[in-house]
Amino acid sequence: MRHCVLCALVPVLMVVTLVSGRAQAPSVSGAWIFTVDTGQGNGTPTIVFKQDGEKLTGQYKGQLGTSELEGTVKGSAIEFSFTINVQGQQAPVTYEGTVDGDTMKGTMNIGGMLNGSFTARRK
Repeated sequence: MRHCVLCALVPVLMVVTLVSGRAQAPSVSGAWIFTVDTGQGNGTPTIVFKQDGEKLTGQYKGQLGTSELEGTVKGSAIEFSFTINVQGQQAPVTYEGTVDGDTMKGTMNIGGMLNGSFTARRK
């Protein structure tokens, strides 16, 4: 009988652990100041995120113009992208990194042709 009680409790404890782990995912909502280095130039865009669970929306403002963005936050991993106009052509800009409290860092790519790195801090 005691064994059956333990068997019934294990799935419940697993669900509680999973739910509590998700609740502790970082919130990135708000304004962030980025420092971007592409090797061909630096920039300090401001990015404002709105987070709804794992889904991100927001706006990029910087040297590349102003663009709406979309992405995800899963645990400490963040990914987002937006599109810019380069000489009349649309080019995707993607960021991938990790969030640690009020900071983040990672890599970025412009149109599959220019790579860089970034750090960011919450404004």
